[in-house]
Amino acid sequence: MTGDWPVTNRRHRPADLVPALVGPHFLVERADELAGYHALRRRVFVDEQGLFAGSDRDERDDDPRTVVLIARSARGELLGGVRLGPASDGPDIGWWQGGRLVVDPDARGTHGIGAALVRAACAYAESAGALRFDATVQRRTETMFRRLGWQPVRHVRLAGQPHTLMRWPIRRLAALAASTKTPLGEILDGLAPGGDGFVGDDGAPVPGSDLIAACDAILPSMVERDPEWAGWCAVLVNVNDLAAMGAAPVGLLNAVGARDTAHAARILGGLRRAAEAYGIPVLGGHTQLGVPAALSATALGRTAHPVPGGGGRPGQRLRLTADLGGRWRPGYRGRQWDSTSERTAGELRRMQSFVARVRPAAAKDVSMAGIAGTLGMLAEASGCGALLDVARVPRPPAAGVGDWVTCFPGFAMLTAGPWAGAEAGTDAGPAVTADCGELVAGGGVRLRWPDGEITDALDAAVTRLGRASSEGLAS
Repeated sequence: MTGDWPVTNRRHRPADLVPALVGPHFLVERADELAGYHALRRRVFVDEQGLFAGSDRDERDDDPRTVVLIARSARGELLGGVRLGPASDGPDIGWWQGGRLVVDPDARGTHGIGAALVRAACAYAESAGALRFDATVQRRTETMFRRLGWQPVRHVRLAGQPHTLMRWPIRRLAALAASTKTPLGEILDGLAPGGDGFVGDDGAPVPGSDLIAACDAILPSMVERDPEWAGWCAVLVNVNDLAAMGAAPVGLLNAVGARDTAHAARILGGLRRAAEAYGIPVLGGHTQLGVPAALSATALGRTAHPVPGGGGRPGQRLRLTADLGGRWRPGYRGRQWDSTSERTAGELRRMQSFVARVRPAAAKDVSMAGIAGTLGMLAEASGCGALLDVARVPRPPAAGVGDWVTCFPGFAMLTAGPWAGAEAGTDAGPAVTADCGELVAGGGVRLRWPDGEITDALDAAVTRLGRASSEGLAS
C-alpha cells in the first residue's frame, strides 16, 4: 500500500514515548466524521510531500471495516489522524495494517501527537482481536517506531521511496500460556503426572489397567456467579479430557463447596444435567456447605489404546475438529464459547467418541490455554514445534480470530499425524474438521499467514514439563 505511515513528525523526544493518550494538549479518539482527516492527508501527502498525484485515497478508505483515530486539541481542532483495519479483502483473520499517519504541520514536534496516534492504533488493533499488526513506514520514521516497540521486518521500496516493513509485537497468545500453563513445570517438578509417555497429558493411565483418570477444578468465581454452568462444565472438561485420550467415560466423582443448600443445588443441577447428556454415571463425591464456592470433579474412562498428547513428530499434519455451533456464554464473551449445552445427547456422544474412532498419533482437547496454547503443549510433549495456518482454523462467524484461538471453545480437538482408525468413520457429529498446520522441527508455535509471512506465537516451553516420553518417539 503505497505511502503507508508517511513522514509527519521530524522530531522525537523521550517525552513523545510516554504511554498516555490523554494529556493537557490533545485527546485521541475514534473519528465520527472523516472529511477533515481526508483534507489533512491531501494537504500533507499530496501538496506538501508530493507522495501522490491528485489524491492519496485508496480502497482501504472505502472498506467499512477501516477505523480512523484522530487527535484533537482541547479546543476541538484536528491535529492528526491514522487509519487501521484488516489487511485483506476477505474475512478478518486477525491480520491488521496501519497507515496514513498524519500530523498537522503546525502541530509537529510539540506534543508527541504522532507517537500517541501510533500507540492508540496498537491498542485498538489488539482490542479488536488482531494477532498481527503491520505498517510500512518511510525509512526516516523507522527510529520512532523502534522506540515505540515496533520491530523491523525488512526493507522495501514503495512509490520509489525507501520504506521498512514494521511489525507490532502482539503477545496475547504468549501471555495466556504464561498465565495458565507455564508455571506447571516448576510446580509439578518430580511428580511426572501421567507417567512416561503421558507426562502432562489430558488424563493419566491407571497402571495395570485400561482405566484413564482425569481431574479438573472450576474457577471459584465461575461457581459463584453461574453455578449451573459451572456444574455443566465440571462434566464437560472431564469428558473432553477422556475423549482426547480415546477413552469412553465410565464414572464421575465430584467435590462441591457452597454457601448454602440452594447454591449447592444449582451447582449439582448443572452437573446432573451434563452427566445425563454425556451418559456418565455420578458415582459419588463430597458436599460442604457454609464455605466459599468451590467445585472439582474426577472422571474415569476406559480404553485399551490411549492416545497420547505427545505422540506427534515433525512433518505430521495438524487438524482441528471443533463444534462451531452455539454462542458466547453470557458474562464470558471472548473467553468461553458454549457449543455444548444445547446439543442432544446423541450429538455430544458422537463428538466424544471421535478420537477413539480415528486413533491419531497425538491428540489434545483445547482447554484454558486456547487453540494456540494447546497446540504448544502438544508440540512440547512431542519434542517438536508447530506451524498454525491462521486462515484455515475453523471458527464460528460470531467469533473473531483473536478471541477464538484464546478462548475455551466447548468442544475442540487438536490431532496430529495419520488417523489409524479412519476406516471406522471420521464423522464427528456436528463438529467440523480442517487441516490447519503441521508439526515441524524445533520448538514453539508460529503462525503462518496467507501472504506467506510467519510470526512467532509461543516459545518451546509452554508448560516446561518437557517431552512426554523419556525414550523419545517410536521410529
